[in-house]
Amino acid sequence: TKACGAELLRFPPRRRYPTVELRAETFNGSTHVPVPSDSAFLQALLFELRLVGEHVFVEQRDTCARINHSCVHSVSTAAGELWPVLAFRKSGLIYACVPLVEGPLEPRPPLLTVSGLSQGLALLLGVMDYVSPSRKNEAELNAKIGQLRNLLIQACPLGTPLNTNIRSLNSSFEDIQEMPADKEQPAWRSSTYKGKPQVHVCITEKVKCMQYDQRDVVDTWQVYGAVNCKCDIEGSAPNVTLSLSLPTNAPPLQDIVVHHCVTSVDPAMLVSTSAEPLHDSVYNGPYKFPFIPPSDSFNLCYYTSQVPVPPILGCYQLVEEGSQIKITVNLKLHESIKNSFEYCEARIPFFNRGPIAHLEYKVSHGHLDLSREKSLLVWVIGQKFPKSLEVSLTGTVAFGTAGKEHPTDYVCTGNTAYVKLYFRIPDFTLTGCYVDQHSVQIFVPGKPKITASRELISSDYYIWNSKAPAPMVYRPLLD
Repeated sequence: TKACGAELLRFPPRRRYPTVELRAETFNGSTHVPVPSDSAFLQALLFELRLVGEHVFVEQRDTCARINHSCVHSVSTAAGELWPVLAFRKSGLIYACVPLVEGPLEPRPPLLTVSGLSQGLALLLGVMDYVSPSRKNEAELNAKIGQLRNLLIQACPLGTPLNTNIRSLNSSFEDIQEMPADKEQPAWRSSTYKGKPQVHVCITEKVKCMQYDQRDVVDTWQVYGAVNCKCDIEGSAPNVTLSLSLPTNAPPLQDIVVHHCVTSVDPAMLVSTSAEPLHDSVYNGPYKFPFIPPSDSFNLCYYTSQVPVPPILGCYQLVEEGSQIKITVNLKLHESIKNSFEYCEARIPFFNRGPIAHLEYKVSHGHLDLSREKSLLVWVIGQKFPKSLEVSLTGTVAFGTAGKEHPTDYVCTGNTAYVKLYFRIPDFTLTGCYVDQHSVQIFVPGKPKITASRELISSDYYIWNSKAPAPMVYRPLLD
C-alpha cells in the first residue's frame, strides 16, 4: 500500500509516482479513476474542501448525504470520482495524498482495510511536523517547502513511505539528487557516496520461546533473523553480491523475504517454508544475494529457521503456602551455545499482589535485585554461566497490601505466572548463519573494507510456572 503523489499543495512541492499509478490501474481494473494533472487535481480538491465556490450550493458536494466526518474525501474529476483522497488543512496549508487501494473500488472497501491510508496519513503528519514550526517566518517556510520535494525522494522513494519523520532527514537533504544524473541509477539509491568503499553487515537473530515443563503441553520456540547492510560505495548503480553460509548439518533458512534491491535469487531459496515439514530436498545454501544497495542502511533479507533446541532450558515453580509463596527457578544453558553474554537476566514479576514486604532467597550464580516498585525480582546472571552451565534460584516471598501502582494482569491470576529471560550473545547466531567476508563481491575499483558481525537476542522468552495451568492464549495450537 503506497502513498501515491504525496503532496503539500503549495506548489512546487508535489510528487507523483508513475509506478504506483500503474499498479493502481492494474488493481482497480474497470473501476480505476486516473489522477488528473496537478493543476486539475488542485482545483478539484479546493472545490471539494469548499475553498472555492463556497457561496454556491452544489448538490453533489453540499448535500446533507455527503457530510464527511473524516479527512478521506471523494474528489470529482473529469474522469470520475477519485477516491480515496486523504486531505486536511492545518495553519493555512493543505496536506493531501492519494493512497493506493489494492483491489477494486466498487463497492468501496471499508477504510480500515485500506492500509495505504494509515501510511499516507503518517507521511502527511511527518510533512506537517517538518513545515509547521516555520509558519511565522515566511522566508524559513519557503526554504523548507523548497527542500521538501528532495526530502520526499528519500522518505518515499518508490511510493512506499520508508521514513515518515521528515524532520530527521533535514540534515542530509543537500546530498539528495532530485533526479539521478545517471539513467542507470535506481530510484532507491537517493544519494551518492565519495570515499573508500566499505560494507557493514550485521546478522541479528531473535529467539522466541514458550516453556511449560508440563507433559501435556509442548514447548515451542522460533528463530527469525534479519541481515542489515550499510554499503558506502561510489557509483550510481554499484553491484554487490553477498553470501550467507551455514555450518554443516545446520537447519536450513526458511521463509526468506528479500529487499527489492536484490536483482536475482535462486527460486528454490524462496519456496522453503516453515509451514511444511523439513525434507532432504530443502535448499540449504549457500544463500547468494546480488543487489544494488540503497544509500542508507537497509535490511537485505529476513528469514526463519527450525532450530532443534532453545538456547536456555528452564523450569519455574511457584507454590503458595499460607501468606507466602515459594519460588524455584532452574536454568540450563545448552552446551552448543556460546557462553559469552553481553547481558543475561531473568525477570520474575508478581501480578495482582501487593509490594514485596519480605524476601529470603539463595542464588547459585549472579545476584538478585528488587525493583523500586517492589513488584519485580531481577536475577542478574551476568556474562557467563558457570562451568556446569546450570544456575538456580530459590526463595520465599511475602507481600503487603496491594495498591493501584502495583501491576495487574487478567491473564496471570493465582499461581499462573512466568519468568521472562533477557539476553544478548554477541558474535553468535543460533542457526550458525554467518557472512564470509571473502565471499562479498563488489564490482568497483579499489579494495573495499568489509565488516561483518552477528548477534542473538531474546524476544518474548517465557518460562511458565509448571505448578499452574498456562493460559490458553500462550499455549501452542495442537492438531
